[in-house]
Formats: sequence, C-alpha cells, structure tokens
Amino acid sequence: MSINILVTEDEIIVRKDIERCLENLGYNIVAATDNGLDAIELAEKTKPDLCLMDIMIKGDMTGIDAAVEIKKNMDVPVIFLTAYADEPTLAAAKVAEPYGYILKPFKDTDIQAAVEMALHKHEKEKELKQEVDFLRSLTAHNESADTLFVKNRSRLMHVKHNDLVFVEALKDYVVVHTKEESYTIHSTMKEIERKLSDSRFVRVHRSYIVNMNSIESIKHSNITLEGVEKEIPVGGSYKDALAGRINLL
Repeated sequence: MSINILVTEDEIIVRKDIERCLENLGYNIVAATDNGLDAIELAEKTKPDLCLMDIMIKGDMTGIDAAVEIKKNMDVPVIFLTAYADEPTLAAAKVAEPYGYILKPFKDTDIQAAVEMALHKHEKEKELKQEVDFLRSLTAHNESADTLFVKNRSRLMHVKHNDLVFVEALKDYVVVHTKEESYTIHSTMKEIERKLSDSRFVRVHRSYIVNMNSIESIKHSNITLEGVEKEIPVGGSYKDALAGRINLL
C-alpha cells in the first residue's frame, strides 16, 4: 500500500530534494506547501499518512503551530525538519509531540530512517489503542462477570476471578498473578481495584490486592497466600479494611 506524505518546506530547493528522496523510496507526495495555514488545509483535505514539517516556515504560523493544529484534528504523525538543534527550539517542538526530527543538512538515509521509524511507531500506537478500546468494551458490557481479560504479548487471556491469587504494582505496570501464570500489563492499581470490586478481593497495600479465598495465614502484618512463597505486606492504612473483611473467631 502506498504511503501518502505531506511536505511543508519553504525553501523550494530543499523541498524538491525531499520530494525526490521520498519518491525514490517509493512514497507518494500527496501535497506540498511552504506555509502552515496551507499545511493544515491540505492535511484535512488529503488525509496523509505522515507529515514532514519544517519548523521555520513562511507566514506568522510556525511549523510547530501547524503540527499542533493538525494533531488536534487528525491522527497523523509529524516529523520536524529543522536546521536548529538548540535546546529552546527542541523544547518548543515537544509541544507538538513529533515522531522524529531530521536535521539539515540531511542525507537520504536520514529521511528514510525517520519516516520508517515514525510510521512503525504510529502503527504500534494504533494497535495498542485498538486493544485498549477492545478491553474497555469488554469491561463495559461485562462489569458483573466473574472473569477478566489480561493481555499476554499479542493475546488476550481469559482469567477467572477464582484463579486470580493476587495483583502486584510494579513501577508503571501491574502484575496479575494467577494459580498457574503471571501476566504483566500496563494499567494502574486503581483501575484493577475497580474491576475486582467483588467481596473476594481486598486492597491490603498500595502495591497489593489479594484474593481473600487464597489467604492461608496472617502474621505480624504479613499475609501468606496458598502456593505463594513471598509474603504480602499489609499497609498501615489498609489494616482496618482487611480486619473488617475477616470473619474472626
């Protein structure tokens, strides 16, 4: 499938050189312009797969401004072209969340590497978003279900609540431990706690949620779970909640 690229560059010689390079690489130049306003209009009209945008262009609008507007209305990755690699310029460019930078003067291989990496990154982000939306739709239509789905590499694994032993926070990820497997997913404890809202599960620490049915013993603010070697700590602010859930003789 042909990749359509919008080029915004106000130096005509440079623009023609970019177009030549892209065409030699097999990409399609869907449109080209020298200013931000036209870039925005052309992006909306042609729906490119990627924009190559010079930061300093003709008119009152910079390439950064144009990229921000394009991002507001369309899911199109932008790569900045610039002769300036100073910190203030790069810091200002971050607002547009570009998918890469090409510094002038550039070689054909610089353009090829930047374009291929941007397209790959954007495609992976789209796939991740689709998976997240799918998981949310499953949750929305199955809030009271006795199961949940966790992502394991490229598969969605069906996990029954009874098989889930405990959940552990690990930096920016959450590890779901079942009787047989452990799955690392990109989520938050707050989101997991919401999904595991029935009486079997209790938050015992800012980093742990446990299945009450899996608790073997509790000693000195540590929980021992069936089949689990490590002890689970009970945080001070969670002790009362845990005590209220235990049927103590």
